[in-house]
Amino acid sequence: MCVNYAPLQRKILREIFLVEPPEDDWRLETWPDYAAPIVRANGDGKRESILASFGMIPKDKIPEGVRPFDTCNARSETVGEKRSFSGAWKKGQMCLVPASAIYEPNYEHGPRSVRHKLWLTDEPAFGIAGLWRDWPDGAASFTMLT
Repeated sequence: MCVNYAPLQRKILREIFLVEPPEDDWRLETWPDYAAPIVRANGDGKRESILASFGMIPKDKIPEGVRPFDTCNARSETVGEKRSFSGAWKKGQMCLVPASAIYEPNYEHGPRSVRHKLWLTDEPAFGIAGLWRDWPDGAASFTMLT
């Protein structure tokens, strides 16, 4: 499952997703706990882009004594049942994760993985279905649906 992808840059967010990009900067590649833009509906139902942390429960939000666990991907078949995702699912906190590529490990040629890039050859961007949530400190986080 994807834990590394290339988020879109400002120009493409404006032109393809028709949103004003977040003011803060983000990296060219996103990994768990990195901030990246997502597209969601605001309180008026209009499309907006915000920066959110990749992973529904970022490591800095996991209570002390609880073992960290991966929440970057939510299985579509069980998203409404898993405690990490069901709250956002039931509230309808859907989003799009704008990307130009995702990266997956490929083990076809031996025990060591080779980084495999997946993208649309004829398009500059695509959107991955996701969920988002807010945190009491004003931060936001998201997961991709797989």
